[in-house]
Amino acid sequence: MTTPDLILLLILMGAMAAYIPVFICLIFAALGGFLLFTEMPLLLVFQTLLRSLDNFALVVVLFFILCGNIMTSGKIVEKLIRIAQAFVGFLPGGLGMAGVVACAFFGAISGSTVATVVAIGGFMIPALKAHGYPESYAAGVMTTAPNLGVIIPPSIGMILYSMISNVSLEGLFLTGFLPGILITLGTCLYTAWIFRNNKDLHATSMDSREMKAALKDGIWAILLPVIIFGGIFSGIFTANEAAVVASAYAMVVEIFIHKSMDLRRLRRVVVDSAVTSASLLIIVAGASVFGRYMTLQNIPGRITEAVLSGITSPEILLLAMNILLLFVGMFMDIISATLILGPVLLPIIAHYGIDPLHFGLILTVNLALGYCTPPVGVSLFIAGSVADRNLLFMSKAVMPFLAIQIVVLVFLTYFPAAVLWLPRVLGYIP
Repeated sequence: MTTPDLILLLILMGAMAAYIPVFICLIFAALGGFLLFTEMPLLLVFQTLLRSLDNFALVVVLFFILCGNIMTSGKIVEKLIRIAQAFVGFLPGGLGMAGVVACAFFGAISGSTVATVVAIGGFMIPALKAHGYPESYAAGVMTTAPNLGVIIPPSIGMILYSMISNVSLEGLFLTGFLPGILITLGTCLYTAWIFRNNKDLHATSMDSREMKAALKDGIWAILLPVIIFGGIFSGIFTANEAAVVASAYAMVVEIFIHKSMDLRRLRRVVVDSAVTSASLLIIVAGASVFGRYMTLQNIPGRITEAVLSGITSPEILLLAMNILLLFVGMFMDIISATLILGPVLLPIIAHYGIDPLHFGLILTVNLALGYCTPPVGVSLFIAGSVADRNLLFMSKAVMPFLAIQIVVLVFLTYFPAAVLWLPRVLGYIP
């Protein structure tokens, strides 16, 4: 690492340590690099800012944010939870399992961990506590299960990775189903095991009539992920178009079928979605400027050379990358980390013959765990405010559930054939 690289890193880390917003940290560090260590005109910075936002791939992110906010404000979330409880609520710890399954359903629509924490966690944490579940369990499971929002497709992190790596977004989406299923099953099995002897937490079994009633009541909510994935993988519409279709469908369902939203409320949802989207785009712009500086200074190339000289096998490389990404996820959000680290790490994995679809999933799962790790884990703070608990309590509560997700991550890392089986079968890998 050269002296300019070290100075730039200290500027970036110092700004983050001062709790300056991430996008300002990135732009400030990049500006410092351009002014101190290059002779490039500052006009290049502003050109990069504007060009980074002039990307059609970002449309899908913005509309999935809108779709998630519409569902959160309406009754779709409530109906998804009822369906989940109808089918697993009678098992040991059934209400907790219902919350996990609801996170999986919601994640298959929203593409966002934060939206899933707000929508499902905000409802389920008080419900679990009211039904006698330990507070540590309620807080832990509803902080970590929402990671499914960014792992199960559609995923905002995967969309951004596809944008910088040029891999098939549909193929990348397909890799997310396996970890989503494994994390859901692992969390549900752990729940059943710890509450196996607690008869007070066994809900009354629902008969087939009640299950049919739950499905009938929630059929419009269940059809939403069916429309998204059916349309994408049947070729009826692209992922970008799927986001628009999903938003329009959710809007029609909430206004005209569930009748839970009027035009005034819809206007507030659209404005809130625009504000959220704007904050995301600012981060994208900041990360793009920082990435442009790194490219001009050939930092990715120098990092690649250093890694290749010290690591001889892909297995060791994957272990090192997992450790690095888990550490980065503790301090940086998935959007910034994907846009900054992606261009640096892609040349390295290409040298070792690691499939970029496989690596995209590893990157996404690692950074998803960052939502639940201190000091800046967003899910910890959101769920902590719902549970009215501090960061220390929340950090302890999530440990067993994070362990489950790390075990799944290790499996995904070293069994790429399982990860890539579905994309290969459907023709997204030659």
